[in-house]
Amino acid sequence: MAGTAGVPGTSGMPARADYDYPFRIDAGSGQAGQTGYPNHVDQMLRQLLLTDPGERTCLPTFGCGLRQLLFAPQSDALTASVTLQVQQAVAQWLSDQVTLNNVQVTAGAGSDPSLGLDEGEVLITISYTVVDTLTPSLLTLKVS
Repeated sequence: MAGTAGVPGTSGMPARADYDYPFRIDAGSGQAGQTGYPNHVDQMLRQLLLTDPGERTCLPTFGCGLRQLLFAPQSDALTASVTLQVQQAVAQWLSDQVTLNNVQVTAGAGSDPSLGLDEGEVLITISYTVVDTLTPSLLTLKVS
């Protein structure tokens, strides 16, 4: 396999695996559940976005605080605030794992009916690249 040296999962090099989130015990092995690295990064992003600052005792500034904004009037200012909060949280907590390519926010009020968003819901689509593997990925998260 020419040209694959150093790429995880090729040339006899095992693919990277990390703990699964939410944490679980694998029934077959009795060990902590594991998942592939790209899936682990996706789980870390979801965890960051859905955690409110102050929710974690040992990391009081960890999180994005998106749920607090859902009670704000849905407007261009809301989508701009959500975009900025996502960018800042990822830059602070996950910049060594992902590079943000784009953050798109759609608020429920007046959005495309095919998205199925209700008043007070926000759809966040994040395009990012996993730093270790240079793999482009997409995360879509509905916050309500």
